[in-house]
Amino acid sequence: MIKPFRIDVPDADLDDLTDRLARTRWPNEVADAGSDYGFPLSRLKQLTEHWLTTYSWREHEAELNKLPHFTTEIDGQTIHFVHVRSQDPNALALVLTHGWPGSFLEFVDVIEPLSQDFHLVIPSIPGFGFSGPTHDRGWGIVRIAHAWAELMRRLGYEHYGAQGGDFGSGISIALGAAAPDQVVGVHVNYLPTPPDPEASVALSESDRARLAKIKGLMANRPPYQALQAATPQTIGYALTDSPVGQLAWIAERFAKWTDPGSSISDETMLTDISLYWLTATAASSARLHHDAARSTDPCPVPVGVAVFAHDITQSVRPLAETRYNITHWSEFECGGHFAAMEVPDLFAEDVRSFFEGTRSTGSRIEIE
Repeated sequence: MIKPFRIDVPDADLDDLTDRLARTRWPNEVADAGSDYGFPLSRLKQLTEHWLTTYSWREHEAELNKLPHFTTEIDGQTIHFVHVRSQDPNALALVLTHGWPGSFLEFVDVIEPLSQDFHLVIPSIPGFGFSGPTHDRGWGIVRIAHAWAELMRRLGYEHYGAQGGDFGSGISIALGAAAPDQVVGVHVNYLPTPPDPEASVALSESDRARLAKIKGLMANRPPYQALQAATPQTIGYALTDSPVGQLAWIAERFAKWTDPGSSISDETMLTDISLYWLTATAASSARLHHDAARSTDPCPVPVGVAVFAHDITQSVRPLAETRYNITHWSEFECGGHFAAMEVPDLFAEDVRSFFEGTRSTGSRIEIE
């Protein structure tokens, strides 16, 4: 059963957040530390003051409630999603999947332009946001992809596209492998291309530079990733108990993964972080790093790739083409890991361009 959903965070939870922020116990910091030891204390205090005194969750909650939210239960797990129908009844359906530390909020700024051409389904990954914490093992990429296939079936879509970045990329590709007769194409704005000694491909100088960066990251796994993959429950205690801890944990990712000229505001970032805090999903979202395991099944559907210059890494096309049916490839000089938030116009146009060649009429049923 699919039910309408309205965001309504209890006042007691907001009062608790205010109280905890006001009672923050700060660590010291060495002189001239900058970001050499982690997220800078001065910047964290600035964000905390904004969250405590200026930021209004209720204002953002009211704006978000203008969107059509729904929930359903799939495989024993609540799934929250936004479902925006295009005015074109013959539009293709498109499922948009976020990653970590993002949320469905990543796509808010592209809903208006994309809904001109697509029926949009924007779910919250199990363990994230209003989908709530997961309660059993194994909510990895493949299981989530199968849940998405069931969600789209319940909505009545016979054919649809998939788009994602970060974990959403892996989930979208796994969806193409799980439901190749329904998925007409997969567009991603993040595509890992690890070195493959068995791939006999010619690499350009820029390809080799990208591959060297990828090898460097593989050899020096980021601390957040190592912790969440190895002991997500342990770090979850700290992040669930301290809003400033949650703030630092996610704000550092935004600082490191976005284009230095990014237009993502502190208000937008704080809304995303508030979503993690108010739903107590720090530990459950971290578990995705532990359970992720990318699909080993081939994805036979067309794949489009958008590469943004300031993302964590940039995909190596010759390596990608050994694994996927690449039919579209775009390179952008701006934008980073949160492309739909940073450069929504470029993002939306690239998604539209890719699906122009894969468009198929999607049927749907009405939600009562």
